[in-house]
Amino acid sequence: MAGHNRISTQALTSTACAVAAEVLRVPVREVRASWFDDAGLLALSLATPIAMPSLRRVAADPAAVEMFGGSVEDRVHRAKGVILERVAQLSGSRLSRVDIRVTGARVSERGRTQ
Repeated sequence: MAGHNRISTQALTSTACAVAAEVLRVPVREVRASWFDDAGLLALSLATPIAMPSLRRVAADPAAVEMFGGSVEDRVHRAKGVILERVAQLSGSRLSRVDIRVTGARVSERGRTQ
């Protein structure tokens, strides 16, 4: 059909924040997203806390780190690809990359669900 479809920056931002919050298991209100042009594609920059087990829990059971999906570095690295794929799929936008800046930790007693 003739015409144009446009997705507002706010809609893209809301989508990106919701996806990142789900992937990193933090409240969506704590995720910040911004967009940049990257040679004609969209680059997504996120600032977000990340869920992690309490230090007391890790001291008592070092396997708790793996229950949360591994180290912060490993989880953020994997999250980039998942977030890129989901945001692109949901929005129909072409993303070049996702950059994540971890702004804090949200202590949680629940690991990832199976």
